[in-house]
Amino acid sequence: MNELNTSHSQSQGWLFFALITVGCWGLYGAFLHSGQTGMQDPVHGRYKAFLCVGIAYFLTAVLAPLAVLLFKGASWTFAPSGVLWSLLAGIVGAAGAFSVLLAFGAKGSPAVVMSIVFAGAPVLNALYSLALHPPAGGWLKLPLPFVLGIVLAAVGGCMVSLYKPAPAKQPGAAAAQTAQPAQPLSRGQAGQPL
Repeated sequence: MNELNTSHSQSQGWLFFALITVGCWGLYGAFLHSGQTGMQDPVHGRYKAFLCVGIAYFLTAVLAPLAVLLFKGASWTFAPSGVLWSLLAGIVGAAGAFSVLLAFGAKGSPAVVMSIVFAGAPVLNALYSLALHPPAGGWLKLPLPFVLGIVLAAVGGCMVSLYKPAPAKQPGAAAAQTAQPAQPLSRGQAGQPL
């Protein structure tokens, strides 16, 4: 019986690490936006933030695996195809992170940008995996719950982006706005829609 419990807990270990990733990546966009605005440099703040992300990547993705490989006495031979695919994975990961910052810089709301990213990424991953390993019987034999899941992920990302609630107004900000006199409209502004 004890052997069964050990085997079950080991088989569920992946879920623990997957949930850690959900937590880390779920906070990534919000932290990145805070870093960008915290630089107090509206022109170059996003690039400074990404430079700090790169330093964090170096600490986490270079020094930590080196320590583990040294500790475990791993072989230092690297297969060329593994190196190539791993470097490509790093490039697309870093390009995605940089694109998130560019989206923020183009006035994208962090909540909306990250909703699109995290709803779209699983859909793309599923389609890419299906292209690499087509389902038995062809694409028409895909299980309905799988297809429905892809549709719901896409629709959910759109709905979260379109219907994101507006943040509550700060009491002090509302009082400051009412205390300032209204500015007269310039000639071109009078007929412009809000």
